[in-house]
Amino acid sequence: MIKIHIKKRLATENGPLDLEISLSLQRGEFFTLFGPSGAGKSTILRMLAGLTDPDQGKIEMNQKVWFDSEKKINFPPGKREVGLVFQDYALFPTMSIRKNLEYALPRRASAEEYRYVDELLHITGLHAIADRMPDSISGGQKQRVALARALVRKPALLLLDEPLSALDTEMRKKLQDLVLQLHQQSLVTTILVSHDIAEVFRVSDRVLLLDHGKAIKIGTPEDIFLEKNISGKFRFSGEVLTIQREDVVNIVSVLVGNSVVRVVAVDEEIQNTRPGDTVILISKAMNPMILPTSPNMSQKKQD
Repeated sequence: MIKIHIKKRLATENGPLDLEISLSLQRGEFFTLFGPSGAGKSTILRMLAGLTDPDQGKIEMNQKVWFDSEKKINFPPGKREVGLVFQDYALFPTMSIRKNLEYALPRRASAEEYRYVDELLHITGLHAIADRMPDSISGGQKQRVALARALVRKPALLLLDEPLSALDTEMRKKLQDLVLQLHQQSLVTTILVSHDIAEVFRVSDRVLLLDHGKAIKIGTPEDIFLEKNISGKFRFSGEVLTIQREDVVNIVSVLVGNSVVRVVAVDEEIQNTRPGDTVILISKAMNPMILPTSPNMSQKKQD
């Protein structure tokens, strides 16, 4: 478990910002920080990693105190069990992909630790290009290298600062699946900074909505983003986020623009539909319906 209670005054372009966060996360939880730019999300990650000092507070990981302002405890980054992935990859350009991963190993690494590097290369699909240099691979491959390198030391806490935001939609979805796979296999506690609602639904157990340095709301993605009511008539396309079975119907959450709507659908309407698919929403007399856009899916209409 990680317990966080920290405060930090930040200088922003709009004046001083008092950042205050108090959280408890369970081991193996996937937690997301969501909010507008300048809300303090990245600063929280930097304070957890030891790259920025809080003004006051305490950070405790698995009953080990990393930071305590009253007791003058402040572990340096190298002594915190943290893996950190930035948006800009931060790879060493003169090292091969394998060497980038091996650089994260302790100075006197064991044979087992080197085998784990091989395992990560296989899991991330990088083994065949392990001897290539970073400049010769794609952006998606670079991001996989950065993710794998962050996991080399089997950290207790994985921090992801919008690592996929610069990638195209298709690649972002593939790497979201990979991030979730790595998270589940390693049982690492993960904290993600994201502006992508679909990404939040796809990977997160819980979400903290942050604004102007303050926690506005915390809960599941459904608690944070789903509107309770749908009204009016509309016809929009959107991305399926979740499909949940309730009694004899299905509750489908769909991202339309920056809003999430919840639609009731019978089995025939969502046959072969999965999270990530694009569908058309049509509302008739306050009764929304779904039409899949893929040509191989049924397009049965309601009466």
